[in-house]
Amino acid sequence: MAQINVIGKNGGRTIDLELPEVNSGVLHDVVTWQLASRRRGTASTKTRAEVSKTGKKMYGQKGTGNARHGDRSVPSFVGGGVAFGPKPRSYSYTLPRKVRQLGLAMALAARQEAGKLIAVDGYDQDGKTKNFVAWAKENGMDGSERVLIVTDDAATRQAARNVAWATVLPVAGLNAYDILRHERLVIDAVVLEPAQEGEEA
Repeated sequence: MAQINVIGKNGGRTIDLELPEVNSGVLHDVVTWQLASRRRGTASTKTRAEVSKTGKKMYGQKGTGNARHGDRSVPSFVGGGVAFGPKPRSYSYTLPRKVRQLGLAMALAARQEAGKLIAVDGYDQDGKTKNFVAWAKENGMDGSERVLIVTDDAATRQAARNVAWATVLPVAGLNAYDILRHERLVIDAVVLEPAQEGEEA
């Protein structure tokens, strides 16, 4: 059972959170699934039927001493079509919901084990970046690490969005990939507290 200290205007307590043991294989599966779903899949090449070339036979079949050829749109010529080239497609695939939930919980566990998980209840921000930076320094964030801030507090999101070392996400956007690519996670305490009652973190 992990104990997470809550800071902020309404802090001063701890959250007991049941977190799974980190499994790199599960995290890899979840991150790979996320990145595959984000791929645009818009790469496209023209086949020999789509390039702008005449369909006329280049020269006679016999008597020239050259190799036999048809039209210039074949892939063996410069400017011809591409054989087996990419076409627009979706790279997304289905990953079981339980695996996705487990991956998110393991990402939280990884930051907790590293001592890089901060729960906040009441940022008390006014939307000004300089005040947010001062608050961050008071809580051990001096800009030497990349920080993911997950909050629905509008003033905090406004204040932190111009900070180079911080990435801001709403609570609904919490995901394993962004947690793992940042050294530190700052999250609304309310997101973690329902997990004490068996709900999804």
